[in-house]
Amino acid sequence: MDIRRRLPIGVELVKRGVVTEADIEKALEYQREHPNMKLGDILHVLNVCDAVNLIQNIGEILGEKGILLTQNSLKIKPTEYLTLENCKKYKCVPFEINGGKIKVCFTDKMTGGKTDPVKMLLLNRGLVMEPYITFESEIEKIISSLEGDKNKDITKTTLSETITELIDTIIRTGMEKRASDIHIEPAANEIRIRYRIDGNLFTAAKIDKEKQPQVIGRLKAISNMHQEKQESQDGRILLYDDYNIRVSSQPNVYGEKFVLRLLKKDMDIRNIFELGYPGTEEEFKKSFNKKNSITIIAAPTGAGKTTTLYSIVDYLNSPEINITTIEDPVEIRIDGLNQIEIGNKSTFSGALRTVLRQDPDIILLGEIRDQETAEIAVQAGQTGHYVLSTIHTIDAIEVVNRLRKMGLSDYDIASTLATTVSQRLVRRICPDCRREREFTKEEKNIISKISEKYGEEINFDNLKAYDPVGCKRCNNIGYYGRIGIFETLNITDEIKELIIKGASTIEIKNKALEQNYRPLVIDGIRKILRGDTTLEELNRQLILY
Repeated sequence: MDIRRRLPIGVELVKRGVVTEADIEKALEYQREHPNMKLGDILHVLNVCDAVNLIQNIGEILGEKGILLTQNSLKIKPTEYLTLENCKKYKCVPFEINGGKIKVCFTDKMTGGKTDPVKMLLLNRGLVMEPYITFESEIEKIISSLEGDKNKDITKTTLSETITELIDTIIRTGMEKRASDIHIEPAANEIRIRYRIDGNLFTAAKIDKEKQPQVIGRLKAISNMHQEKQESQDGRILLYDDYNIRVSSQPNVYGEKFVLRLLKKDMDIRNIFELGYPGTEEEFKKSFNKKNSITIIAAPTGAGKTTTLYSIVDYLNSPEINITTIEDPVEIRIDGLNQIEIGNKSTFSGALRTVLRQDPDIILLGEIRDQETAEIAVQAGQTGHYVLSTIHTIDAIEVVNRLRKMGLSDYDIASTLATTVSQRLVRRICPDCRREREFTKEEKNIISKISEKYGEEINFDNLKAYDPVGCKRCNNIGYYGRIGIFETLNITDEIKELIIKGASTIEIKNKALEQNYRPLVIDGIRKILRGDTTLEELNRQLILY
């Protein structure tokens, strides 16, 4: 909320005699340095008046019930009614229950519809929500305390805690730490628990070896696997409302290892530009809003190809267009799309043949794996459809070679391939704890040398480097989330001619560089200079030095 919308609250508080005009001036001055804070929260931080009186009056002004929520106000354990993740997501805390009514405190009701999901979650448990508002800092203190309770050291699990509770703690902790995968690995003398967070594995705990049979038994039971089988299996855990968990087991010399892939059911599709895609909306439309063609996203496993595909399709989605996806598996469900999941008895090529009889405008094909699928995809592109798919190659230009090796003719590639995109994911520096500094001489040399190679000039005069530090928000890692680095190759008429002539990828790359193509490393350097990531992180992905 900007100052202009907050000002009437300040005027009203002065009229009521809760604060003085001098207090409001002081608060507005503070707000210039902390623009994301609401006026009421600032007055509370500055301690200019009685906190209880302040929040009650703010509540009356907003037409809500205001309360000073503290740890002592909690009559219940909040996480028994809402998950910690939902408390953090909606900035709310359940604090008291009377019969079928539950009191829930929000940072403020002006979050609009965000109270509705909480209301529905509680209604599903047979509880009617009674909303209150309080200061954001008080909500954060309580959530921080709950987080501390929840993230207790798994290794301290006692014999009195059941294996059911232990497995539940491992899974819920992974969810709260934003893990994409949980590795449960038997070793000679222990069981190691590791979480993959933002692409990196971190050891979270070690469990006594004696618990291994019970741990394996519980995981198989909730994953719908055969207990007696001592061979690799796949299963799913459907016990958690917000997650669909894929489970894979694989025997090793010390027992059976389990990997749990955590997939959020209600995951929002991120805007393509939020993912880090460079360029303007105009350039994006030029590259992707096409017909009679194929667009291919190229990257190694785990580099975010599917996420980018979803973002592109979500951008293009409209009621006038028939979009069908063929995936293995369907990771995110999107309204308005016809999504097909490949099963044990079906293939991409077989499903694609059927889909072509369903009058599609756009087809999202999870992956081009073989010659048959590639040939049908080309036929689809040649007959008026727009096909989006992925392939495993090191960069956007190597897509041409990969399709050649699959058996496609140079003519078919040139006539249908419209755009290729390569990408990697780098960890984003945590904005809450990053530390600013000057670029070192060595860093300047590395960045300048690479940039000059591709015709980019860098002026370091007003640029700063940032170091990851570590704080509570990022689990003391220094990085929070990931951002994509991209390169886009638009197949122009000149490049089509080179492909038809059987030109090498080196010749194609030289022509592309003349036409404003820039490789992954250039987008990565731009994101370093922007303060999104570090040179070390970019080097980890692309091996620059």
